[in-house]
Amino acid sequence: MVTAAAAGALARPLRAAPRDEGRAKRVALRNLHTGESLDLEFFRDGVYLPAAMSAVEVLLRDYRNDARHPIEPTLLDYLVDVAARAGVDPEFRVISGYRSPQTNRMLHERSDGVATHSLHMQGRAIDVRLAGVGCADLATQALAMNRGGVGYYRKSDFVHLDTGAFRTWRG
Repeated sequence: MVTAAAAGALARPLRAAPRDEGRAKRVALRNLHTGESLDLEFFRDGVYLPAAMSAVEVLLRDYRNDARHPIEPTLLDYLVDVAARAGVDPEFRVISGYRSPQTNRMLHERSDGVATHSLHMQGRAIDVRLAGVGCADLATQALAMNRGGVGYYRKSDFVHLDTGAFRTWRG
């Protein structure tokens, strides 16, 4: 289990603030498939913290086969910024983080809602729920940022966020 004992972890959540590269940044993630969670500082003094990024990589691994891939640090920035915009702490429930090519292929064969070249396979996408914020509102907040991909899946109750070009869709 990934715990708050990871290097740079904070004991208590901090209130999210407007985007400021000079400040420390933290995020809390709970993987709904594995039950693992972390609450850690991932950015301090203008640097992404390697131990924290490694812990995030473990938590966001492909739970179907334990495959890991580096997570794009700006994806975490996106999470922190959208939570700040919504006025809540960055505490996310994760439905999907990294997907191996094998898993993505299998999901694509089962659903037309899974992209063949998904940014999940590059560690640049995440499917989430934000604590204290409905998914429709989370999607609205993300869309207002005009940043990355934003997919709202009402029936499945999650929002896809990625660091690709700005675009939007509903699933």
